[in-house]
Amino acid sequence: MPDTILSSASEEVVIGCDHPFVVIGERINPTGRTQLTSEMESGNFDRVELDALAQIAAGAKVLDVNTGVPMADEPALMAKVIELVQSMTSVPISIDSSMPDALEAGLAAYQGKALVNSVTGEDERLDTVLPIVAKHGAAVVAICHDDSGISNDPDKRIEAAKKIIERAADYGIPVVDVVLDPVVMPIGAAGESGRAVFEVIRRAHQELRVNTVCGASNVSFGLPDRRQLNAVFLSMMVGYGLTAAIVNPLHDEVMAAISGAEVLTGQDRMCKRWIKRSRTRQEPLLDQVSSV
Repeated sequence: MPDTILSSASEEVVIGCDHPFVVIGERINPTGRTQLTSEMESGNFDRVELDALAQIAAGAKVLDVNTGVPMADEPALMAKVIELVQSMTSVPISIDSSMPDALEAGLAAYQGKALVNSVTGEDERLDTVLPIVAKHGAAVVAICHDDSGISNDPDKRIEAAKKIIERAADYGIPVVDVVLDPVVMPIGAAGESGRAVFEVIRRAHQELRVNTVCGASNVSFGLPDRRQLNAVFLSMMVGYGLTAAIVNPLHDEVMAAISGAEVLTGQDRMCKRWIKRSRTRQEPLLDQVSSV
């Protein structure tokens, strides 16, 4: 299975079956965050800085950056935040926008090999985003739907994935730099959507030979106890071969599920990362006990 390599100016992260699962921190995103939106609009990036550092401390190996503030100059805002995050961290960045100009601005400001989030199989989107990805030598998240929409039929999702891979190759983007998103839909609205994701992940690895990434939290939309459900879903996806996920690393249930799944699938050899995580979590508690 080929490896997808992302980099900053000083650090590499490898996405692949023979490497640790890659957690992409999702919190630098104003969607649904009224206070962050207001602060970004006013040019206050203190919360962005805090989110960046907190996510890395919690285990994120890549940071997703989205600056989709309504009515803002998103390309300028994206470039500014990319520069800010790079100045204070060494982890690679996923540049996340539906606006091609913002992707271009973010990639122009970025030092290293970024992940572009994202492209779909719609012809207009492919013709717009893939040249930008190719120009900057980035990797790209390929979302498994096209002009026909999102289907719960795994065959149709795989067809969309193949289309994106082929079109990417036309622009000189190698298959190793296409990371497939199987499309996570709310399980409360479509009971078969979870099984569709598992099948697409399995086939992405066995047939298409590409790595996979997803945003897991959509699965629990509209349901209670969302973190617990997200954690279970993530552990199952790791079992099917998922290699990265865009999640909130501050949610301990999610991080524990990923770590445990790596142990049970044999990816965490000798359980070293699980043991290290356990010791790290116990240290603050021991410090509290010893101070009493």
